[in-house]
Amino acid sequence: MKKKLNEKIIKALYESGVALNTAALAKATGLKKTADLKPALYDLTRKGWIVKGKNGYKATGNGFFKAEVKRVFRVHGFIRDIKTEEEFFVPGRKLLGSVPGDFVLARCTASGAERGEGLSAAAEIVLIAGESQNVLTGSVVSEKNELCILPDSFTSEPLVIHSFGGLKPKEGDKVGFSLHERAERHSEHTVNITQIYGNAHIARVCVSAYIDEKNVPKEFSEEAKEEAKKTHDKGIKSSECEKRLDLRDEIIFTIDGADTKDIDDAVSIKKTQKGYTLGVHIADVSHYVKSGSAIDVDAFSRGTSVYIADMVIPMLPKELSNGICSLNPNEDRLAFSCIVELDKNAEITEYKFAKTIIKSRLQGVYSEINHLLENKAKSAQSLKEKYAKVTGMLPVMKELAEKLQKNRKDRGAPFIETRESKIICNEKGICVNIEKRETGISENIIEEFMLTANNCAAKLAMETEIPFIYRVHEAPALEKIETLRETLALIGAEYVLAGRGAADLAGIAVKAQGTDKAGVINMLILRAMMKAKYSEEPLGHFGLVMKEYAHFTSPIRRYPDLSIHRILGDYLLKNNKSFVKKKYGKWVHEAGIKSSHAELRAVSAERDCEKFFMAEYMQNHVGEEFDGIISGVTQNGFFVSLPNTVEGRVSGESLGVPSQTDNISLTEQISGVKYSLGDKVRVKCTLANVPLGMIDFVVV
Repeated sequence: MKKKLNEKIIKALYESGVALNTAALAKATGLKKTADLKPALYDLTRKGWIVKGKNGYKATGNGFFKAEVKRVFRVHGFIRDIKTEEEFFVPGRKLLGSVPGDFVLARCTASGAERGEGLSAAAEIVLIAGESQNVLTGSVVSEKNELCILPDSFTSEPLVIHSFGGLKPKEGDKVGFSLHERAERHSEHTVNITQIYGNAHIARVCVSAYIDEKNVPKEFSEEAKEEAKKTHDKGIKSSECEKRLDLRDEIIFTIDGADTKDIDDAVSIKKTQKGYTLGVHIADVSHYVKSGSAIDVDAFSRGTSVYIADMVIPMLPKELSNGICSLNPNEDRLAFSCIVELDKNAEITEYKFAKTIIKSRLQGVYSEINHLLENKAKSAQSLKEKYAKVTGMLPVMKELAEKLQKNRKDRGAPFIETRESKIICNEKGICVNIEKRETGISENIIEEFMLTANNCAAKLAMETEIPFIYRVHEAPALEKIETLRETLALIGAEYVLAGRGAADLAGIAVKAQGTDKAGVINMLILRAMMKAKYSEEPLGHFGLVMKEYAHFTSPIRRYPDLSIHRILGDYLLKNNKSFVKKKYGKWVHEAGIKSSHAELRAVSAERDCEKFFMAEYMQNHVGEEFDGIISGVTQNGFFVSLPNTVEGRVSGESLGVPSQTDNISLTEQISGVKYSLGDKVRVKCTLANVPLGMIDFVVV
């Protein structure tokens, strides 16, 4: 009762924003006598949460704020301030039993500086102001012959089922549930089952549950689906073609992965006396997706497409993403083209943007073009015939891309190798293999050409001073650089970080190339860097060493690209800076924030769901031994990464409760064996838990 009254008083004072006397507080909290307030007022005043003035009581200004609960783990969680977007760490006992999606009133308890280097500020939840409507998920387990729910997050203790909702789950099922009765401890919540997803030991079932729990939009509205169908069926009007620069006679083609369905970029190239003419032709999605339309509302909510194994949750309906907007071969398509003139050193001399109509000559495939460029296709006559129209262009493309890449290196940009996984599933959707995703010459060609077009888009915006959404990457924080410097010194004397510039990081990455520690060094450099984001301010891109950078080249799958297509399109049409400023001046700020959040949600979903497939794959390899590299060290063990990118954990208990002497190594107390970041180690898989996406190893 006392706690509930405290919460009511704080809520009343916070929402009023002014001092309230005891009579007003009694009315706001539903009490008949002001005397009943005294114990609570004394308690809250003593804690410093409220203060008494001449006009009554006020909530203190020292850190109260409204927030949304974003993530809750077993012993802690994170909330995000609704106004400032700042994220706060909350210890488990201070979460008040809240779950993701709850809206809360919280109070800051420690700044990031007070908590330690690189850590977010801490907070405690004062009250839960609004309960989440999100689906919660978990697995059905048996406790003392009673079915219970083991949640996927927020507690490791099974919860009592109050209602089965007419459903008949069995042990091992993945289910969705709601909270029937809340408690201040997560483990004491009771739940109602709302749906059954299927067998929790199947990765795709876990993915479906994860997508629902994280509230990732997956269904388009009926209005959006209807709009998409009508848009696709209308096709391209001849009157629209007449307004555009007609490039259908140009040799333009696409290069993508073999399984790509949404083709949003095509390229063309010519060698000139002065250097090169590069054409980057992007699907003109903004022509079809009008601002404020039902499709646009859904796309803005999604922010980006999400790619999980061989599945995709698209930003746009398939009638657009795989249909009228996709630059399919031998079909007229509306495009937004960036035509760039470069000198013989691949430096940009001039550029222009134009609304165009194109016809791609063929659908190129990375692996096939790599074979052609590497002269591995001497006997593959079918490949030579397929690419006959563009064979002469391929060496020119390779030549220009190599010069662009050299320019990037000369600017001091670090080339950080990332370990991306390729999930291979059978016809039933079960993961049967995992490989490290490899890139070749043609992938590098397209990357350099897209970077060039993105650079030009940002140049135009900065030169004309129109509102824009830039892709920004700020310099690393000083404390992260210091941590990196210390860690590198522990790994090896040869890794000396002289400064905090991009070239300094590039030098470390180059030194590590070809060594066993290359993967770990690259990972440490990435961790030291800031996360790239979207902003209306042109803050530059640290990783690319570019002052001007934006995302222009993927409007089918990224909302920021669609946004700047609209802005540039209006600017080209009107040639009126004032008009563009009035239309987009305020909007770009909101779109930048929303796009950054959507990207984080998508990246988390792709990373987390990948773990389900890795565990599913490793279920068939329990008991087998593997050679790997130590990729992370904690107080309770270390992580081992296998050559195929699968990662698992070696627990401290299996090592005999080791001691941690620094932030990169553990030492077995009895044997004295030391395990350090980047070391080779042979391990055996002992457990693969699909519902939790966890893999356990032991050292052999």
